[in-house]
Order: sequence, then structure tokens, then C-alpha cells
Amino acid sequence: MKRFFSVLVALCSLTAALSAFAAEPFELKDGDRVVMLGGTFIEREGNHGYIETALTMAWPDRMIVFRNLGWSGDTVWADSRGIFDLPAEGYKLMIALITELKPTVIFLAYGANESFAGEPGLSPFVNQYEKLCDDVKPTNARMVFVTPPPFERPEPPLPDVSQHNVNLAKYATAVRELAQRRTGRIVDLFAHVAVQDEIVESNPPRPPRTPYTADGVTFTPAGYLDLARLLANDLELPAPRHPDRGLVGLVRDFQTGASLTSKTPLTRAGQLRLKIVEKNKLFFHRWRPQNITYLTGFRKHEQGNNAVEIAQFDPLVAKAEQEIAELLKP
Repeated sequence: MKRFFSVLVALCSLTAALSAFAAEPFELKDGDRVVMLGGTFIEREGNHGYIETALTMAWPDRMIVFRNLGWSGDTVWADSRGIFDLPAEGYKLMIALITELKPTVIFLAYGANESFAGEPGLSPFVNQYEKLCDDVKPTNARMVFVTPPPFERPEPPLPDVSQHNVNLAKYATAVRELAQRRTGRIVDLFAHVAVQDEIVESNPPRPPRTPYTADGVTFTPAGYLDLARLLANDLELPAPRHPDRGLVGLVRDFQTGASLTSKTPLTRAGQLRLKIVEKNKLFFHRWRPQNITYLTGFRKHEQGNNAVEIAQFDPLVAKAEQEIAELLKP
């Protein structure tokens, strides 16, 4: 009975927390340019494409451009982006690139890495997140804040990172409060996954869900698919008319193991996801070329003449986006 009431309280709290952001339905408009910004969670989403596919399929008749600027291990200070320079230099480059891309919508997903600083790091995290919001404000982009999902308890001998969720919960709360101050939308993955786990422990007990991660931290393809469904529910994305063009189609492909070489053909959603992943890889090489130190960094005096090849990815990205548009047609 106590477990039942704890679940009920959690659900009520979640409803109250999100009510402020549910006044207007979330919508991506024709011509929107969406930038996805964050650490490992965002970068690897570009490699799997489930969340971007869900957002793309919701409005198949609209031309919406997505640019994934995730960087593994990153923080709101851009700790990973400095390469051989200080994080401050990487931060400046990040802001410059965001400005260059002229986004109309920005998804921000921070807090997981920063939470390892515990209580002492909470105030600096909030202050720097506020600065990041201020620095991208000139774009006039609509902001969507994504809370980090809870860490999971992996199988031994891997360390139990789920014990760190006490700190992570505080950072998730800080992100919710920041979204409210900035009048942005919130995708509360932390709350949704936590409530989901509470229900699993209810009476009568339900079977535990499949883990989202391989090690408690790194999300699997199945994990991204599940989180894409949570995001779609949270933002109340419109469902495509035909199931194979929606998340159901992605689930079917995932469950059957359908691929381009298998006897079972991919659904239209599955084909779309693969094309989105291809586009993301091309754009990745456009903004993060492998030999960046030689092309634009401190050793550009050696091979900097090859930097002209970076822009040659632009028509390849454009071609992939045209193919995505073709897959979206009825």
C-alpha cells in the first residue's frame, strides 16, 4: 500500500511540475532549424537517430533541418570542446557555430556529467547554464530543456552508478527550474524514467523494464528507442496516419531485426532513420573533421591547404536531406 501511494504521489508531482509547460502544444514549424546540444547522450543519439526520427515523422509535410552538435563528455562549460585549447576556447567556438547555424529551436541536454560534482557543483552548474542560455539568446531560438535520465544499476562487476542518482535528482530539479525561468519547454526524462521504475515495484508487481543502458550510463539503441517514445509522449507529438511511418514502425524493425540485407523489408520509418543517421555522420565530418588540428588548429601551417575539402561535405548533407524529404512523402 505504501508503494502504491508513493507512486501516486510521484505521478501527481510530475503532473504538477509539467503543467506550466503544457499551455501550448509543442510544434516544429515549416522551415525550422533545430540544433541539438549536449554531451554523450546527444552525440550518440546522432549515431542512432531515434529521437530525431520521431521529431521528423511528426510533421512529414514540413521541411525541418536538424543539426546535432553533441560532444561526448561535454558540460555546460564545453569541457570537451577545447581540444588542445582551454575549455573557454571550445565554448567560444561552440557559440560561434550555433550562431552560424541560425537555429530556431535548440534542444539542450546537460546535467549528467556535471552532477558528479555533487552539491558543491550545483550552483556553478546553474550559473553557467544561465550563461549558455544568455549567449544563445540572440538567435531567438525556442528552447527545449531535457533532463538527464537516471543512472541505472548495471550487472557486476561494473560499479553501481545508480547510487549517484541522489545528486542527479538535484541537477534535474535545477534544469526544470531553469526551463521555467526561461519559459522553455521541458522534456523530463529523469522524472518519467523514475516514475516508470516506481510502477514496476508496485503491488501487484509488474515485470521489470528492459535496461536502457549497457553499463548504467551508455544508452543502447533499444534505450534510445524507448526514450524517443517518452519524448514523443511528453511533447505530445502528432502520430503519423500510417503505423509504419511512426515509432511503431521503428519498434517493428527493431524487434524483427529487419535490415537492408534481410528478407524482411524495413518499414518506411526504419528507412528514414537510416538516412537520418547517414546525414548526421556527414554533418559530423563537416563540423568535426578528423584532422582538425592540421586543418584549422595550431598545426594548420602543415596541412591547412586541405581545409578547403571540409566544405565539400555541404552538398552531401544537402543530398541526404533531399532523400529524407522523399521518404517523408505519402
